[in-house]
Formats: sequence, structure tokens, C-alpha cells
Amino acid sequence: MTNKKTIVFQPPNLPLVVWFIAWLLTRILPYGQLNFAAALISFGALFTWAWLEIFDGANSFRRALGVMVMIFIIVNRL
Repeated sequence: MTNKKTIVFQPPNLPLVVWFIAWLLTRILPYGQLNFAAALISFGALFTWAWLEIFDGANSFRRALGVMVMIFIIVNRL
């Protein structure tokens, strides 16, 4: 008999924290090089989070969420 744990909540991991901080900076900073750098970091962090969830998610919901976020950020960049 296997003991399966259902993960309901876990603290945000580092890519989500970096994404949120960088996203806030894109809203605060005026347009220019710093804003561009913050937007690039924001995209990279969210992409990394989605990638990790797709391939190492705790359960099927988290993996599906990673796929949805990955599709969303790629479509928004096109």
C-alpha cells in the first residue's frame, strides 16, 4: 500500500518570488533599460517556474498549471 500525499498549499518557490518582485518593478520603473531588464527577468523567472512545474510538479494539477502558464506567457510574447 502506498501512502500518497495531497499537497494543498506550499510556500512559493524562488522563481515565483523573483517573478513577482520583477513584475512589480516593471510597474514602478519608467520605460527604459531598467524596465526592460526587469521585464526580461520577470519573463525568465515565470518561464523557469512553469518549466519546473511541468517536469517536476507535485501533482497533476500543478503540472497542468505549468502547461497553462507556459502557453500563456509564450502566446503573450508573440
